[in-house]
Amino acid sequence: MQRLLLSIFALSILPGSALLAQNIAGTWQGALKANGPNGSVELRIVVKISRADDQSLKATLYSIDKNPTPINANSCTLKGSSLKISISQLNATYEGTVSSDGNSIPGTFSQGGPALPLNLARATAETAWAIPAPPPPPKQMPTNADPAFVVATIKPSDLDAQGQGYGFRGEDVTTSNTSVSWLITFAYNLHANQMIGGPKWLESEKYNVLGRPDTPGQPSREQLKIMFKKLLAERFQLKFHMEKRELPAYTITVLKTEPKFSVSTADPNSGLGVGFGLAPGGMVLNVRNAPLDSVANALQGNLLDKPVVNRTGLTGKYDFSVKFTPDPSHLARLGLVSVPATTDLDAPPTIFGAFQEQLGLKLESTKTLVDVMVIEKLEKPSDN
Repeated sequence: MQRLLLSIFALSILPGSALLAQNIAGTWQGALKANGPNGSVELRIVVKISRADDQSLKATLYSIDKNPTPINANSCTLKGSSLKISISQLNATYEGTVSSDGNSIPGTFSQGGPALPLNLARATAETAWAIPAPPPPPKQMPTNADPAFVVATIKPSDLDAQGQGYGFRGEDVTTSNTSVSWLITFAYNLHANQMIGGPKWLESEKYNVLGRPDTPGQPSREQLKIMFKKLLAERFQLKFHMEKRELPAYTITVLKTEPKFSVSTADPNSGLGVGFGLAPGGMVLNVRNAPLDSVANALQGNLLDKPVVNRTGLTGKYDFSVKFTPDPSHLARLGLVSVPATTDLDAPPTIFGAFQEQLGLKLESTKTLVDVMVIEKLEKPSDN
């Protein structure tokens, strides 16, 4: 009898987090109010939370009104009643507080800009929203294609727009909030410091581009660069010549220890992926089936204040992730305001420390010969 009473007493004083952790698994749903091109819109969000084999939480998100393709969160944690979900693929985080009855989670969703309310309710068999089947994967453009835009619309972006980059909308290619400097550096694998000359609005004026390729299929990253080169020449009248100059730069070299990452097992002919995402307390650089030259391009194009040159001599394609703490200048270049807060005592290192500790590579500031684009002519975009 005494043992039974002790067991009941022990159960009664378990912290709320332990009980909530048992009940948090399930399907949650709520509407996110966001600003669209035609005003405010509501996007229905479904979050499915389950337990991994090691009993940690995992989450999958569906934006069923925009794109029902499931998006896996890279972290899902519950401390007390505080739930935090980080989705690096979207550069997004969700933070909420689980109610005492375990049936609702008032919270906020942020994607680099101001946090937006997103209140989730536990779904039942009767109330659960139907999740449409995801669209089939896009057909890829033939690898030997030399594509161009058959038509392209270029418009100034909103002054309060957050973030920047490119994407796909059906058959069309889109960019959002991108300067002409961004287009040039992306197309020609340059850092902004590798451009000389050009008008003052090169960096300051930003555009949204919507264009349709003249070749069926979704272009690869390299084919997209070809398309932007042609767009810059035709619509912005870009003319230039290239020179070699010694400039302040960052170099990537291998430490005396062996590299701490592996050659990718993916099909060498499949697409590569290099992108930055948010993580609790910092950011993560995700690399999939990509050479280190592409990593250098991503660092110089999105994060660092100087050109980045790969001096490792490694020529393979690799898979790895690097977690680091960005400084304010990194966030500004990525068009972000902040990173998700964390209660962890050990913050990740800087990008320089992360390369050394997590990859066995040295990322250091130096001077070296690099390619420089000398701009001879550049005009504002011609009429659509």
